[in-house]
Amino acid sequence: MATVHLRIGDLVWGKLGRYPPWPGKVVSPPKDLKKPRGKKCHFVKFFGTEDHAWIKVEQLKPYHAHKEEMIKINKGKRFQQAVDAVEDFLKKAKGKEQNLDGKGDSKGKKTPNKPLKILEEDDEDLSALKDPSEKDLTDSDPEPSTIERLGAGPGSGFKWESSPVKDDPHFHHFLLSQSEKPASSMEPISKRLKIIEEDTGSTSIQAADSTAINGSITPTDKRIGFLGLGLMGSGIVSNLLKMGHVVTVWNRTAEKCDLFIQEGARLGRTPAEVASTCDITFSCVSDPKAARDLVLGPSGVLQGIRPGKCYIEMSTVDPETITELSQVITSRGGRFLEAPVAGSQQLSNDGMLVILAAGDRTVYEDCSSCFQAMGKTSFFLGEAGNAARMMLILNMVQGSFMATIAEGLTLAQATGQSQQTFLDILCQGQMASTFVDQKCQNILQGNFKPDYYLKHIQKDLRLAISMGDMANHPTPMAAAANEVYKRAKALDQSDNDISAVYRAYIH
Repeated sequence: MATVHLRIGDLVWGKLGRYPPWPGKVVSPPKDLKKPRGKKCHFVKFFGTEDHAWIKVEQLKPYHAHKEEMIKINKGKRFQQAVDAVEDFLKKAKGKEQNLDGKGDSKGKKTPNKPLKILEEDDEDLSALKDPSEKDLTDSDPEPSTIERLGAGPGSGFKWESSPVKDDPHFHHFLLSQSEKPASSMEPISKRLKIIEEDTGSTSIQAADSTAINGSITPTDKRIGFLGLGLMGSGIVSNLLKMGHVVTVWNRTAEKCDLFIQEGARLGRTPAEVASTCDITFSCVSDPKAARDLVLGPSGVLQGIRPGKCYIEMSTVDPETITELSQVITSRGGRFLEAPVAGSQQLSNDGMLVILAAGDRTVYEDCSSCFQAMGKTSFFLGEAGNAARMMLILNMVQGSFMATIAEGLTLAQATGQSQQTFLDILCQGQMASTFVDQKCQNILQGNFKPDYYLKHIQKDLRLAISMGDMANHPTPMAAAANEVYKRAKALDQSDNDISAVYRAYIH
């Protein structure tokens, strides 16, 4: 078997477990990022996504030598966008080399082709992976010798491995939500880099992990039903349809179904009809009462449940509601899973939600392609109720944090400080994030168009506080934040974005 020699800057096709090959570039890993134990691997940045991953050497192929082969077997829209991104990168690299040649700066010198050093298991200094003479590699600043090396012959004589990611103890995947340290400390940040390593020993697993995967998934042949086309549900259904799923929709306000019917969805007349005609039915509604009514009310889901039918509750509700729904669904021979989602309307539209699932593990596995279409990551958390608990804790933290940020902005104004300067300073520190930047900018612009309803975060705070009471655990910060959101609701901010909590401080 021929050995593939790769080094930092090489363009490659990388294969993540059972998923199709994707175009990427070998890059230097962060200095504090330890290489996974086991087989030799390279750190790869994937084009068209925000993903990086350690990829085993045998799962890598040179980009140009296998380009035509890969394009023939993968026709996904996002895959094509990734290939286009590679071509744009190559054009920029070629243009930069031509400019250097024209100026005569290089004096005919070439960067020597040094192989990427593979560290042993006990090596901790990952900075050795990078030659000191090399700059950090970015899409706009390629290594000078990249173009020359792309013409190298293929690493022939080997086959892709097809073992699932979760079965490979040497595979680690990383999610990048933001970008690296800014060049100037005086400029506000819109994105920052944070790398989160998958804990392969955890009961939580990542099963659907990127836009790269979303672009080329094989949709399940099971019939999908979806109930509730609000801010989150609309984006979810749109992505299910885009990825080729057969979807039947229902909404309390029937007119909301029209757009999805035009996109190829089928129309269900009642929740019971959707549940009876579909193999897997999802629900995403506003609160515990709506979730119960959808299942137990007239023409509700329960009337359509038969043995083997799957019901998935995606609404953010309390654990007690989940337990009740699980019991009534399984009492009819149905299979139940809760799968609330962390995110916003924009993340829902982009198919980048985080899915927290609990309940019937086989249903979770049956929904793999659905979760890949709607989210960047999914976690399985064990028995039903655990996902509800985790989601309420997450939203409690988010709601409390948003209230504190609004308090800081208004205090800055009250003491004669520039709110924009406060935001600029905040976004240079440890709390910098796209969430802080976007929400604060919207506040300063007076833009409270809902990305996540204020009334829903107040509902989640109330449920989290109640959960704390039942566990005899204090939640004083959440309780204080809840009062501020109640004040905002009294000021008619319920249907605005959660950032409208700002208005509770200025009235």
